[in-house]
Amino acid sequence: MVSLSPQSVVTPEEQERGLRLLVGEAALSGGAAALTTGVILTAFALHLGASNVMIGVLASVPFLAQLLQLPAIALIARWPHRKAISVVTSLVGRAMLAVMAALAFFSGTAPLLIFVAAQAILCGLGAVGSCAWNAWMRDLAPEERLGQVFALRSLWLTGVSLVLGLAAALALDLTAPRSTPRDFVFAGMFAAGCVTGLISARVVAAMPEPQMPPAPGAVPLLALLRPPLGDPNFRRLLGFIASWQFAVNLATPFFTVFIVRQLGFNVSFVLLLSVVSQIANLAALRMWGTLSDRFANKSVLAVCAPTYILAIVAMIGASQFDSRWLVKGWLVLLHVVMGGSIAGVTLTSTNIALKLSPKGSATAYVAASAIATALAAGLAPILGGLLADFFAARRFELVARWSGPSGVLSLPFVLSRWDFYFLIAGMIGLYAMHRLSLVAETGEIERRAMVGQVLGETRRTIRNISSVAGLRAATDLPANLLREGWLRVRLRRAQAAKRARTDPAVTS
Repeated sequence: MVSLSPQSVVTPEEQERGLRLLVGEAALSGGAAALTTGVILTAFALHLGASNVMIGVLASVPFLAQLLQLPAIALIARWPHRKAISVVTSLVGRAMLAVMAALAFFSGTAPLLIFVAAQAILCGLGAVGSCAWNAWMRDLAPEERLGQVFALRSLWLTGVSLVLGLAAALALDLTAPRSTPRDFVFAGMFAAGCVTGLISARVVAAMPEPQMPPAPGAVPLLALLRPPLGDPNFRRLLGFIASWQFAVNLATPFFTVFIVRQLGFNVSFVLLLSVVSQIANLAALRMWGTLSDRFANKSVLAVCAPTYILAIVAMIGASQFDSRWLVKGWLVLLHVVMGGSIAGVTLTSTNIALKLSPKGSATAYVAASAIATALAAGLAPILGGLLADFFAARRFELVARWSGPSGVLSLPFVLSRWDFYFLIAGMIGLYAMHRLSLVAETGEIERRAMVGQVLGETRRTIRNISSVAGLRAATDLPANLLREGWLRVRLRRAQAAKRARTDPAVTS
């Protein structure tokens, strides 16, 4: 019989067993998330006939649900049974996936409303459970092994997500849109997510929970947030976080809708793009971590954030090309760029909030950052869904025309529907970068210098992973050419100076 009560003493053997379960459980929770969130969740909503407003609400629910972590802190302080809270919220929340699986065989407004309600319950309980989970894991994992344990866990999460993402893409590619076989595919994915999620809760219940130390007296929320809101530098950081999250989440939740409805591609192609983005994210994460440790988080953000925003704006290009293969290649390239750049943004935006927090007050500062993120990222997709019909009825067209003896060349540029979102997101993103420029952080360097560091780090990475002499020579070639050209310039200048000193006619 598994006990959900905390233990006053956790033996080293129990701790090691708990850490092994913690790493292995990632395959189950990662599998449940891979089959029921992100692109698959949006694709399922489109399959059920969801409107743009409904898509926006679904995208906002996970962010707005994070606000429930605030009352969860008070709950844990009053009833310090973190394992019990994690397990119960997981069981009840993931049971909603079974409800969502059953909805695959129905259509109409009522199933969609039930779908949104089930998602809200799942995310809300998940936010409460994650608050208890984080505090529990902080006490279970030894501080000197914290990075190692969660690195292994992240490896499992990413690996399972990639494999199941490819499997889901194949399953959807073999079925026709809005067909009965696709009903069964979506129902199967959400049912499998429910089963793996419930097994995950059973594994979590078997992990030991050290007894929580007595908490100090409860602190009112306003008193908790007063220090970060009263800090001018941190307030500027909150301005960047809020405007950045609003810009990103105004557009990105509708990528699936844009690619499927406006460009006419299958959902399976969107899933493949998601896999490409995850691979790029993994490949870039180590580089951004190295650079953020060596320099400042703000310097990394000053490169990653505008790169990501420019990639969002560049999504407009997908609707300008006539060739389907050119559009596919363009989307793959943009998802590689977005995956690599968002890795740096995610890493450094959390780190900079911690770095700008005074010692002993990190909880309040991170909580303020989380609230700004939840509100901005939660409201943006709702607003986007509400304005979708407005932009769907608008069209902006600009034609560049060249006339000559051989004829007339016209290059039309057309904005319609979701293209407007990408452009607006870019404008808000520019404002976000302005807000970031006002934040002060020790150790920051100029953007141009950071770009040079990124190129240098990329070159070193390629040289390290290359076992082919030709590839290594190719990476050395640009540097060798630059070095050789520089030496030639120095030599010519020295020869000219020597002639000027010895021959008066040269100087005249």
